[in-house]
Amino acid sequence: MTASEIAVQFECRHEHLIGVHHSPEAPGRTGVLIVVGGPQYRAGSHRQFTLLARHLAQQGIATLRFDFRGMGDSTGQQRDFLNIHDDIRCALDTFSAISPCVQEFVLWGLCDAATACAFYAHQDNRITGLVMANPWVRTERTQAQAHMKQYFPQRVVQLAFWKKLVSGKLNLIQAGRSFFRQYRLAQSAEPETGQELSVRMALGLRQFQGGVLIILSGNDLTAREFTEATRASEAWRQLFRRPRFSVRELDGADHTFSTRVWRDQVAHWTADWITQEVITRCTLREFNHGLSGTDSEPI
Repeated sequence: MTASEIAVQFECRHEHLIGVHHSPEAPGRTGVLIVVGGPQYRAGSHRQFTLLARHLAQQGIATLRFDFRGMGDSTGQQRDFLNIHDDIRCALDTFSAISPCVQEFVLWGLCDAATACAFYAHQDNRITGLVMANPWVRTERTQAQAHMKQYFPQRVVQLAFWKKLVSGKLNLIQAGRSFFRQYRLAQSAEPETGQELSVRMALGLRQFQGGVLIILSGNDLTAREFTEATRASEAWRQLFRRPRFSVRELDGADHTFSTRVWRDQVAHWTADWITQEVITRCTLREFNHGLSGTDSEPI
């Protein structure tokens, strides 16, 4: 299937935002808005967002990727992931205007963009799905827990570590202090301001009635922190039991899916999930609505 790519410009609170719209010849009613996280722009690390958008368009799914205010080619002051709701809303408005046949949207975000999407989705009834790759929930406690379970066990089996130890280049006192500080933080049960991220995310996703796909890298500290934070939460355990939630783990992958194999797998998972879960659920809901004349049960 052939697809076109056009540059788009739109406004958000008097600033000019730049994006690229990928459109198949016959787009379906579900489109994907790629929300960029961290200090990146619309192409993504290793051109991941560009390649993802092209893959989706080849599958008949229109896609828009864009730079929010202060990033890439967009004007304005740089802002963090907690302050891009207006950018997402304006991008969706533009997407709707460019592709009037697209009636429902999936938000796709990596790292803190995934967190931003989770906070925003329930506020906009145009959104029927979320894809969250390595969501950001970092606190000192979750970071320490991830270090204790992933970093330290891997470090002690590395030849470089033992060479450094035998040569005397390793400061044992400093290393010991670092280890025990991380251990104390990992065991801490005291509330932290940062922990509200995972709590707020769970609250937002509980209010959101669409499908959710979570993709986790097997070799990524951010993914491990997310796993630790959600494993300890009853609210998250309840969410994971809902059929509209799916989790995929990509063994060995790093945070930005830096190899072609990893990027392709993420793209295939995304397209397949949208086709099998989001579009199917929306079609079934409309069918039930047509039969009953009333809204069906929340999905």
